[in-house]
Order: sequence, then C-alpha cells, then structure tokens
Amino acid sequence: QVQLVESGGGLVQAGGSLRLSCAASGLTTNNYAMGWFLQAPGKEREFVAGINWSGGITRYAESVKGRFTISRDNAKNTVYLQMNSLKAEDTAVYYCTAKAGTYIPTSYYTYGYWGQGTQVTVSS
Repeated sequence: QVQLVESGGGLVQAGGSLRLSCAASGLTTNNYAMGWFLQAPGKEREFVAGINWSGGITRYAESVKGRFTISRDNAKNTVYLQMNSLKAEDTAVYYCTAKAGTYIPTSYYTYGYWGQGTQVTVSS
C-alpha cells in the first residue's frame, strides 16, 4: 500500500520561509517522479513543482520559480519543498504526489498517489 505523508505546514508571515517534507512508503518501483500541488479554497488543484527519480530534472510553476526549491533524498524516500519569500497568495493546502516514470506532468489527474495535504497559511 502506497502512503505519502506530508509535514511542515503552518502559519508564517509574508516574506518568511517554510520547508515541507513528504515521506513515501510502499512504492514498488525505484523510478518514480514526485511533486507538489496546491489547492486553495474553491479552486482546482495546481501544479507547484516536480522532480524525477535522480533529482536531475525539476520543473516549477512560473509563480514559484526563484522562490521554491524541490529536492529529494532517495535513501530516506523523502521529497522536500523549500518555500522562501512566501506571499499571501501562496496560502493553500499543499499535497505531495507521486507517479511512475520520469516525466513530470503538470496535470493533477496524471498522478496516481496523493498525500493527505498540509495547510500553509501566509499572513500579510
């Protein structure tokens, strides 16, 4: 059974930083891409960042480029999202996700595994 467990969300002032973590278990292949999506109230889930198995390929939404960094530690089966210079509009529930293969799509329906989400609130 695949499980993705996020942690690290919370309340932060605008301009501050947070680091999200996602611990994965039960994945039967060692070639899977992982990523982060966000979902604000009343809106569709949006792609934030993704990373391939080796960590050599990353992809970011335009809105977070230069502010967020995705990374992974395969020895710990964990992916991270370092979020700097946070803005009020970054407020959302952040979901960790995984899919088999190297390709990092931005459409949420292409990912097969999801965590329960962690709330990030940025106060202005």
